[in-house]
Amino acid sequence: MSDDGIQRASDVGSSDAPPVEEKPYKIIFEANKCFGAGKCAEVSANWEMSIASGMAQPEEYFFGEEDLEHNVRAAEVCPAKKDDGCIHVVDRRTDEEIAPDPHGDGTLSVNW
Repeated sequence: MSDDGIQRASDVGSSDAPPVEEKPYKIIFEANKCFGAGKCAEVSANWEMSIASGMAQPEEYFFGEEDLEHNVRAAEVCPAKKDDGCIHVVDRRTDEEIAPDPHGDGTLSVNW
């Protein structure tokens, strides 16, 4: 974590990642901020609501181009964190957040 509190996306959850060439995108999910609205599961086949916890969970954290659109949509519709969302879609090639990107500059907008 840097002095200003912003983490690089590559610092989170990449130790067991598949090769970037195969799956260039990843999800960083702030599960501690999820309150179970279920909007993500309505728009993306990658997101499922858990009956046991009442929270969402992605089936896959790393994915390719073919799954980008619906995962971006899931990040955009998440109402958590005052509509900044708790689902973050990151381009592993550039280390930039592409959704929801509330700062507009690709920096990771997590709030652990």
